[in-house]
Parts: sequence; C-alpha cells; structure tokens
Amino acid sequence: MKAEETEPESKFGDSRKYDPNFKGPIQNRSCTDVLCCVLFILALMGYFVVAILAWSQGDPRKVIYPTDSKGQFCGQQGTSLEKKPLLFYFNILKCASPLVLLEFQCPTTQICVEKCPDRFLTLVKAKRNDQDLQYYSQFCKEDVDFTLTTPELLRDRACPAMIFPSKPFTRRCLPALETRKGGVVVIGNETSFSDGNTMNVNATDLLEASKKSNIVLEARQVFMRIFEDYTQSWHWILLGLLVAMVLSLLFILLLRLLAGVMVWVMIIMVLLVIAYGIVHCYMQYVQFRGQPGADVSITDLGLQTDFSVYLQLQQTWLAFMIILCIVEVIIILLLIFLRKRLQIAIALIKEASRAVGHVMSSLFYPLLTFALLALVIAYWAITAVFLSTSSAAVYKVFNSSECEFSRQTCDPETFNSSNISSLCPDAECMFAFYGGETFYHRYLILFQFYNLFLFFWCVNFVVALGHVTLAGAFASYYWAFKKPEDIPAFPIFSSLGRALRYHTGSLAFGSLILAIVQVIRVTLEYLDHKLKGAENRFAKFLLSCLKCCFWCLEKCIRFINRNAYIMVAIYGKNFCTSAKDAFFLLMRNIIRVAVLDKVTDFLLFLGKLLIVGIVGIGSFFFFSGRIKAVEIILHSTIIYAHHLHTILLTLMHIHLHIHSRAHATPFISYTPHLIYSALQYATCSYAASHTHAHAFLLCTLMPPHAHARSPAHLHRSYTRSCLRSCARTHLHVRPTHA
Repeated sequence: MKAEETEPESKFGDSRKYDPNFKGPIQNRSCTDVLCCVLFILALMGYFVVAILAWSQGDPRKVIYPTDSKGQFCGQQGTSLEKKPLLFYFNILKCASPLVLLEFQCPTTQICVEKCPDRFLTLVKAKRNDQDLQYYSQFCKEDVDFTLTTPELLRDRACPAMIFPSKPFTRRCLPALETRKGGVVVIGNETSFSDGNTMNVNATDLLEASKKSNIVLEARQVFMRIFEDYTQSWHWILLGLLVAMVLSLLFILLLRLLAGVMVWVMIIMVLLVIAYGIVHCYMQYVQFRGQPGADVSITDLGLQTDFSVYLQLQQTWLAFMIILCIVEVIIILLLIFLRKRLQIAIALIKEASRAVGHVMSSLFYPLLTFALLALVIAYWAITAVFLSTSSAAVYKVFNSSECEFSRQTCDPETFNSSNISSLCPDAECMFAFYGGETFYHRYLILFQFYNLFLFFWCVNFVVALGHVTLAGAFASYYWAFKKPEDIPAFPIFSSLGRALRYHTGSLAFGSLILAIVQVIRVTLEYLDHKLKGAENRFAKFLLSCLKCCFWCLEKCIRFINRNAYIMVAIYGKNFCTSAKDAFFLLMRNIIRVAVLDKVTDFLLFLGKLLIVGIVGIGSFFFFSGRIKAVEIILHSTIIYAHHLHTILLTLMHIHLHIHSRAHATPFISYTPHLIYSALQYATCSYAASHTHAHAFLLCTLMPPHAHARSPAHLHRSYTRSCLRSCARTHLHVRPTHA
C-alpha cells in the first residue's frame, strides 16, 4: 500500500523542496538553446532574401485585375483598358470543358469591356440593324471589319456568336441566371435561347459553365472583396475595437474590486444576451415565414459575396436559433455541474486581478504582441502575393476539339502564321498562366513553402515571447515577500529583456516544433482538398485519421509549450528541461489542473463572450439604422450590409485574441501554473507568510504529498486544515467547510 502511494511521485519525478532563499525568477542565468537561436537567425536572413527576390520579380496587378487573352490587365489605370474593368467571355459554354480544371483557363477568347451585355442578341441579327451592330461592337475585338461575312468574323474570332444578359461578378461578366420555383433556371425570363448558329442553348448549360469558369476565382475574389470592404470601413472597425477595449478595462477593474459579484453578474448577463439572441432569431424566422424567396435553402443559394443575402433566408435564422439554443443549454449544464468549483475559481480570479493591479503594464503588452503579429502577417501576405505574381506570361494552344498541339506553349505574335493554325483551325494561342523556365521560376513553389513555414515559425515565436514575458512579470509578483516594495520597477520590460537576451533559442525551439506540425496539417488539408473527388475510401479514411492525429498533436504541443515557457521564464533552463519539468509538474497535479484551470478558463470566456456580445449587438443596431441619432451618418458613409457581419467576425477574432492575451493570460494561463510551481517549494507555513488571498489559493489548489490519500478526501481534509492554519496566522482567511 505504501509503495502504491509513492508510485505516482517516482513516475512523474519528485516535488521540489522548499527553498527560503528563492525570490522569484532567477537573475543569474545563461543563454539556452544557442544552436536553435543561430538557426532561427539564419532562417530569417533567408526569409529576407526570398522576400527581396519576390518583390523585385512580382506584380500584384495580376491578382487585382483580370487578364484578357493577350495577358493585358482589365481596368488598369494609365492604359488603354482603364475604362474597361470587366472581362467578357466570347463563348462561356466552353468554360464547362474539363480543360478549365487542368489549365485554370476557359478555352475561349476573352476581352475587356466597359459593361456587361443586358440583352439577347446574335451576330447575324446585329448585322441587319446599324443600331444593334453599334451595341454589339463593344463586345468584339478592337478595329473589327464588319464588312466581312459572319462566318469570316467567327473564324477570325473577332466577335462572339451571341450575347446574353450578364452581370458583373468578381470583375467578370457571368450569365444573369435566376432559379424559379420548382428549380427552373432562367436567364432574362427565358429558359433557352439561340446561340447564333441556329441552335438553342439551355440556361442550365450556362449555369454549369459559370460554375466552372469561377471555380478557381471564387476564393481569391471573395477575399479581395472582403479586403476592399475593410478598407472602406476600417474606421468603424477601429471604433468597435476601441469600445471593446474600454469595456475590457472597465471589466477588469470591477473584477478586481467585486470578483464574486462580477462573476455571477457576468454569468447571468451572458445567459440573458444569448436568450435575447434566441428570441431575436425566432422573431426573424417568423417574419420571413411565407415570404416569397425566403424558403430557398442555403445550399441552393451557394456562395455569395453579399452576405446580407443570407439574412433574407428563413433557414439562416433557424440555424442561428438552434446554435444559440445549444450554446445556452451547454452553459447552463456546465454551471450546474461545476458549481462547487466556482468559488475556488472566483478566488483565483480575485488573486489574479490583484496581480494585474500591481503589474498594470501587462494590460498593454498584448498591444505589442498584436502589432508584431500584424507585422508578420502583413510581411507573409505581401511576400506571398509577390511570389504568386512574379512569373512571366505563358501562352498555350487552346482548342475545344481534339488537337495534338493542345496545351503546348505558343507565341501569340507568330501563331497565325504557324502551321498549328492550319492543322487545328479552331485552335487559338491564349494567355494561360504566369510561369517561367528560369531557376527562380522552377523553384517558385519551394519559395512559397518556405514563406509559409517561416510564417508559422515567426507567429509562434511572437506568441511564445508573450508567454515568457508575462510569465516572468507575474512570477516577480508572486515571489515578492512585500508587495509592492519587492516587485521590480518595470517587471514587463525586465522580463522581456531576459527573454530576448537569454532565451531566444528556447523560444525558437518550441516555435519550430509547433511550426513543423502546423505545416504538416496544412499539407494534409491540401491533400484532402485534392482527394475530394476520389473514390478511394481507404485513402480518405487514412487521411482523416492523420488529420485527427496531427490536430491532437498540435493541441498537446501547444499545452506543453505554454507551460514550458513559464518554467523557462522562472528558472532559466533550456526548452527540453523546462518542458519535462512542466509536464511532470502538471501530471503530479493533473486533477486540479484539469478542473480549476478549465473552470477559470470557462469563467473568463464568459467575460469575453459578454463584451463581444454587447459590442456585437450595438454594432447590429448601429449599422442597421435602428439608432436614429446615427442614421444621417450612415447615409453619408460607404458601408455595405454585409460589413456588419465582417465587423462582428473581426471583433470576435481580434477581441478574443487581445482580450485573452491582456486579461485571460495573466488571469488564468499563468496564475494557476505559477502557483503550482510555487507550491513545489512551499508548505502551508510558507503560504502563511504571503498575502491572505495568496495563502488561500496556495492552500486550496495543491496540498503537499505527505497527505497522500484519495484525491477527493485529500482535497477536502487538507483544505480545512490549511485554512485553519492560515486563520491562526492572522491572515484573515475564513475557514470554510470544503
């Protein structure tokens, strides 16, 4: 029995003994993981070289503007096509060819036009009327000789055989298709029309061609549309973020004074906010019931850049209501089952709020982290764009029928005089993509991979730097015997200096491990995307298993890294030793880590949810024009309906990140783990020499190993005895019946 009691301690190492001379983060330390530091610096130097090459070779206009068959940019300022921003396909039906998936290009002539056609018209009919011919000519090549016969014009690909009503989408003229009740597809109130060659074309054929022509462009163009919208509404987004930050600071100050009351008020308000969302979604669902067009399913609607379209669907509000109901039920159940742990978690939050009060600069340090992350993301994105646009124009032979020269490279200047045009009469030398045969172009994909890998490495390094900096600062607070006299004057700057001077290699080591796993996950996602149409079920199953395993591995590495960085900040050891010590420390206290840490995580998450919910609801009423005072401002500002949703997403993502780094990180990420570390040195008598809340937390969170009994009985009995001991030392801690 005695051997069984000591087995966990030998398995996960021995607890550290009490050291009365330990005063917090060790000052006399040496550089750790120097080899990784050198490797990281060399990798950054290589990253700069790749960026310089990309910036000297790239041309971002290739992403912004669509290109015609000659490789010219539609709508580019300072060129003859400045007033022609839209791309027009002569025969979009050819975009339904499988060639689109192979070469990412429709095998038909493409020209830049000023506006899309808005009527049905064939070349044969247009030549009978001068007014129709004048309208039709804007969709033909420049300097077309209309004295030629219709077959000659079509042979020379000078004009399209037909035009039909189209609408601009992602700067391309695509058929103006509509889906009527019963699934009938129409274009201009017609289900079919003449193709100019005495044949009828169904609107469903145009639908398939439109999907194929847009298959490569949708994701990129949607991203560009969102980016353009952000550039027009950035001041409103900053205003929302500023409001969220002010609410966060107010929340943290109130939490320091009224932790218990604030937590319960926060819980009730979160439940009320979600309940209001459920009621609002239900009212919208009832409002759209029976309205024409509101019963269309989201899957039938497909991908739309105007996100307000989805808010006109009954199914959207039903989905929102169901999701909010599930979230509400989950929160209520968690509160019921974890009610006994809430009091300890509240005490933990209260003590952490005192720590933040003594280290106020910790509230603003995440702004530095956010700025560094924004710099890394911008550097990666700009480099990626320049890399993807640094190739030369490549022209290939496109043919709608069989031709031995199909997809071979060609020269558009000499193509008409070559033998290819005679052997394949309907072939055409068209711009295909951007590439090249130089060393730089051949290894361009490797440069992109290097750019992605360094992006993950740098992002993880910045996050790791924040972990070590905040951990060192709060460790200085917890080991200060007299507060605030023993706390360093600038704990954040001191900790940041120690991290950069001594532990850059350790941060790079931990970040490198995580970056490797993340790149593997991205590769698996890419393979999964490529195998979506495959029939090999075993390959799909194996890929899904690998994705799941590496997802779990990334979560485990993140957890171990976070605690390893804390040990690095306190004891100044290398990454591997710190990771081992942190892992053993957590395993010796696994139940308290799993329960207390996650309960506190949950409470702080409710705080984030409350602030984001308040700002989100305010944004909804603001941008929907329901606040009369700002209605005039909205009419004079360029804001689209879907900006509300992108702003809410931005607030949720950015605010959760900044708020968690500024408040939740000091509160719940570092506090419990630093206390766990402190307890390896302490007994209850050592806790008695600290402040009353600190003693309470030390006593309740981790009893010493001498009382090794069943975990539940151990926790209850030791809590009672320790609280009595703390009370006898006049720390004003009221004994409870835990």
